[in-house]
Amino acid sequence: MTMTKRAFALIAASAALALAGCASTPTPATITDTAARTPQLSTLTKLINDAGLADTLRGAGPFTVFAPTDEAFKAVPAATMAQLAQDKQLLLSVLNYHVLPGKVTAADIKTGNVKTVQGANVAVSKAGTFVTVEDAVVTQADVAATNGVVHVIDKVLMPPRR
Repeated sequence: MTMTKRAFALIAASAALALAGCASTPTPATITDTAARTPQLSTLTKLINDAGLADTLRGAGPFTVFAPTDEAFKAVPAATMAQLAQDKQLLLSVLNYHVLPGKVTAADIKTGNVKTVQGANVAVSKAGTFVTVEDAVVTQADVAATNGVVHVIDKVLMPPRR
């Protein structure tokens, strides 16, 4: 094989590997489906389904979801989790407190209050790439979805009592 043919073969093989790598990249999905295929969000996924929010979060959106991890839900007192399991309206209120209308990436966040789908405001702040919402830290920002964006957080947010 001449040097040119060997170089061409090497480039062709590299291109084939690159394309194969692209094929294994997950295709964008809705917020509901993105949460469902993220192992650390299994509790959130169950609660979204229990509350009847799955179809809404599969809808056109766009939405921004601050998604508590399974570890975040483990930190919620058992009595509170039991109350959420028994009261669908309360569960819906808590989950909607984690959702903003529109798509807000980490780069878009400005320190201040923003209105949630639930109706109450949450305090968001950003310092460099460090983003918080209320007292929760965004541990993984800008998980793309076809109908918005998901930010994984380390705490469950509780709406103010009315």
